[in-house]
Amino acid sequence: MAESITLPVGGMTCAACQGRVQRTLERTPGVTDVSVNLILGSAAVSFDPAVTAPGKLVAAIRATGYESALPDPAASPVALAEARDVARQHDYLTLRRQAVWALVAGAVAMLLSMPLMIGHAAGATVDPLMQAVMTRVAPLLAHVAPWLFALPAPLIRWALLGLTLAVMLLAGRHFYTRAWAALRHGGADMNTLIALGTLSALGYSLVATIAPQLFVTRGMAPDVYYEAVVLILAFILTGNTLEARATSRTASALGALASLQPRTAHVERDGVVVDVGLAEVGLGDIVLVRPGERVPVDADIVTGTSSADESMLTGESMPVPKVVGDRVIGGSVNGEGALRVRTAAVGESSTLAAILRLMRDAQNARAPIQRLTDRISAIFVPTIIGIAVVTFAVWALASHTAPVMHGFAAAVAVLIIACPCAMGLAVPTAVMVATGRGAQLGVLVKGADALQRAGDVDVVILDKTGTLTAGKPVVQDVRPAAGIDADALIQQMAAVELLSQHPLARAIVAEAARRAQPSIAAADFTSDGGRGASAHVDGSMVRVGSVRYLSEHGVTLPTEQGDGAMTVHAAIGSRYAGAVTLTDALRPQSVAAVARLQRAGLRVVLLTGDRRAVADRIATALGITDVVAEALPADKVAEVERWQRQGNVVAMVGDGVNDAPALARADVGMAMGGGTAVAVEAADIALMRDDPGAVADAVLLSRRTVRIIRQNLFWAFAYNVVAVPLAAGVLYPATGVLLSPIIASAAMALSSVSVVTNSLRLRH
Repeated sequence: MAESITLPVGGMTCAACQGRVQRTLERTPGVTDVSVNLILGSAAVSFDPAVTAPGKLVAAIRATGYESALPDPAASPVALAEARDVARQHDYLTLRRQAVWALVAGAVAMLLSMPLMIGHAAGATVDPLMQAVMTRVAPLLAHVAPWLFALPAPLIRWALLGLTLAVMLLAGRHFYTRAWAALRHGGADMNTLIALGTLSALGYSLVATIAPQLFVTRGMAPDVYYEAVVLILAFILTGNTLEARATSRTASALGALASLQPRTAHVERDGVVVDVGLAEVGLGDIVLVRPGERVPVDADIVTGTSSADESMLTGESMPVPKVVGDRVIGGSVNGEGALRVRTAAVGESSTLAAILRLMRDAQNARAPIQRLTDRISAIFVPTIIGIAVVTFAVWALASHTAPVMHGFAAAVAVLIIACPCAMGLAVPTAVMVATGRGAQLGVLVKGADALQRAGDVDVVILDKTGTLTAGKPVVQDVRPAAGIDADALIQQMAAVELLSQHPLARAIVAEAARRAQPSIAAADFTSDGGRGASAHVDGSMVRVGSVRYLSEHGVTLPTEQGDGAMTVHAAIGSRYAGAVTLTDALRPQSVAAVARLQRAGLRVVLLTGDRRAVADRIATALGITDVVAEALPADKVAEVERWQRQGNVVAMVGDGVNDAPALARADVGMAMGGGTAVAVEAADIALMRDDPGAVADAVLLSRRTVRIIRQNLFWAFAYNVVAVPLAAGVLYPATGVLLSPIIASAAMALSSVSVVTNSLRLRH
């Protein structure tokens, strides 16, 4: 029988890394299924224990050049998730510090390089373009910063060398260590190209600094390209920082979910109630649950009556009446009655643990869309390296003047101009601008993957309570008995309910206030476990509650009293006084929001744990034809998977703990900001407005962002298609123009600026 394990994988930076680990584990004997998650830095592996073991899986990962270790069996998923989030935040802050330092150093390097560039333009060169540019720039630079041109050229070169080495060692060291690790294990990625380009430019510049006569005697200026090295690192670090910022704020949904369960329980031991840790509670133990406390374990009621808020399981805000023999769920909130319960499930067999497992499994599922730039890098990197090698060889064989120097300069220019700054910035800059714009719209996007996937969504599954409805009951209808005024009925009921904390009671009190009915003092208030309450009002006993509650107190009710979970009855003395029907009202924006989603070509599905009749009524009002009712958390996950199996990209929108597994399993999870912390943390996108129209905002913002990203990538690749041949010298035979690494680095910088500028259009 197959076993499963989730292993940490450290050092992955792109899809090429993820793919290498994925392929290695898939080829390992005994492995039946693998899901490597780049964002979580983990590999979920199913394997046959008769063929392989976890230790061998760790060894296989390490053989690819990445870090791994057997997970601590004592560490909970919550603790592991929290540790990962702390590490991610630390990585972001480190990258930001390195990027700022490199950008400042790049500006200084460009400033110091100006006199060397002008000196280059005045001497012998095979680069007429550089000569023409610098001839026009020289007078302006000399006027603006004359002090620069008084510095000796050797001093400037040595100063630039020191500055460049400092940036490479302090800010860019990880590029070189990762490139070396990839090389040792037979791989190549973006780090490889960055390392080759910058080290080649550094080596060329180092020779020109130490032995400039080697160039002068061969008719070449001793150019140095230190500023190119620094700027390449600065731009790549900036892109990495922007990307890290988009994911560093992801919090642990597992931690929020586990926090629903109390740390201790009041357990009866030898006739005495003692507080013990949850791990010490066993099956069959008698546990005391006081009013207002969370139920610590799944259990059956032995004595007492109450009501339980099970919204964490069903998503519905209406408390459920509980009597002897009923099951209460660990994590639910007890109402006004004290309960003695017998433990029915603990640990991994509990309902809350099952929800937690669903969440964890969904988080470890492979993302449906991988980053385009990382996928293409597997082809792009070796291609550019090959072009650089061919460029050097052609120049070395064909050039009559300083063939080695010219060939090396052209090869360096190819590596520098092809360094993937624009590609690295294409996605994170667009994501950064889009997330800022989303915040203005009340749409909080947690990462680039979610933003990309949301644009491809074609099915939107909407939870009812708290998403399309307000999640709070309101009075829909007042039906007084003959001879009783409706306002008087509400006033009498509100006098009793004012002393209750039940959600339905608060709705009745709110209705009395809306009708401007003055408050009446009540005395001798008594609550009966969520089934009803009574008090003396104006000298008469007024009872408010269910049909069963009133019947037990000798009240004769009419034959058709319309009983239900959302109907509250009242009696004054022994006489039936009437009933109030409550409903969870639609949000005012829900109808327009659903219509907007449908106009955008999306299929809208209503998914709820509520009763079929209620769900159908809401769906009819909204114009929704696809309805799933009475759904538990596992059912909601199954519904998401059903649409995914049909080839759809699914967005799930909810606000309760019960929605969290489905939010995590969907291609895009969207949580209403007013919902539970678990739902918000589990989702990819949090909708901070209490308006389902924010769902449409998120989808449309994503579509435009994806369009901008594709434009960025197109121009980044088009730039390379044009620039790489120029750097290689394709125009030199006809025009005498050879693109120097200096112009190559400037072109590289301009390509990055163009990508950022295009991304800024998302602000509007």
